[in-house]
Amino acid sequence: MERKVGTVSRGVRCPIIRENDDLAKIVVESVMDAAQSEGFELRDRDVISITESIVARSQGNYVSVDTIAADVKAKLGGETIGVIFPILSRNRFAICLKGIAAGAKKVVLMLSYPSDEVGNELVSLDKLDEAGINPYSDVLSLEKYRELFGENKHEFTGVDYVDYYSNIITSAGTEVEVIFANQAKTILNYTDCVLTCDIHTRARTKRILKAAGAKVVCGLDDIVTSIINGEGYNEKYGLLGSNKSTEDTVKLFPREECKQLVLDIQKTIMDKTGKHVEVMVYGDGAFKDPQGKIWELADPCVSPAYTDGLIGTPNELKLKYLADNDFKELSGEALKEAISKSIREKDNNLVGNMASQGTTPRQLTDLIGSLCDLTSGSGDKGTPVVLVQGYFDNYTN
Repeated sequence: MERKVGTVSRGVRCPIIRENDDLAKIVVESVMDAAQSEGFELRDRDVISITESIVARSQGNYVSVDTIAADVKAKLGGETIGVIFPILSRNRFAICLKGIAAGAKKVVLMLSYPSDEVGNELVSLDKLDEAGINPYSDVLSLEKYRELFGENKHEFTGVDYVDYYSNIITSAGTEVEVIFANQAKTILNYTDCVLTCDIHTRARTKRILKAAGAKVVCGLDDIVTSIINGEGYNEKYGLLGSNKSTEDTVKLFPREECKQLVLDIQKTIMDKTGKHVEVMVYGDGAFKDPQGKIWELADPCVSPAYTDGLIGTPNELKLKYLADNDFKELSGEALKEAISKSIREKDNNLVGNMASQGTTPRQLTDLIGSLCDLTSGSGDKGTPVVLVQGYFDNYTN
């Protein structure tokens, strides 16, 4: 009988993960238990996705404020440092800032405006227009910002991040000066030791600062990249992708060893079921909220590890295009067969083919990771594993 269901995404419940748990074993058992409980079977090319949070937790990949402070002081000198372009987040940056501030005598906090890198707003574009401010060139002091725009609380959190971040810095016993600017080299008017905290633009920011004569330039990806005081680390991403764990610790993004995890899960499923599944670790999805204008991706990437079958982008034909153009004279079974034949005979690479216009030209891991992030949520659903079935199906399956 012809299948009537396409892609299905299921959140899978798992035990609470602790350090040194056998995560591969737990994930496999949880998926197989879910299949038995809900009456479905695993198929070839199903995708098992594991949220980065439980991967890092099983690795014990945590670091304390004190260790962040020690590394910042060692790498940036411990005097006046510029902390530029941080995102506005209690979960993502506040505890990191606590450690950064403790590693310096003074922090010049330079905030991008009207919003941070991922869309959290400090002031609206309409208010900038009314004030005659050009965010691409104008540098604002804290006093000028308050004079023009007053207090601005985040739409969803209700937090005035200018005050919030300033208080974190002063609570560490560190002097703070706040400025608002979007040109990286502006910070060099205040200090030549800079910690750039942007995520996806960090390589360009570092290049600009070094070319402009900065003495020391580090990114969040350069902090806690090796073991300090026996604590966690991330050799590739440092503090990027970290989340608040407690008031004095953060959980880091999973280390590169998680590649072996996805391979182990894939092999175990094959051994137990004979099915070749794909496996990935996912963090933030890559999508934007139209209401809050927030781009979700605060991690350095959507997926830090995945099996080889998830490399690449979709290679799909647009059914609407075929129906409205190539086969506009057909209907019913004749139309179905003509479209099915086109799909079966499509090229392996449809780049430039008009019949593929309107399909999503993004990496498979970004697309599937976004689906999984929406499925699992970030709260109390208790489903840190997501099983995606039928993703690689098409109209002919």
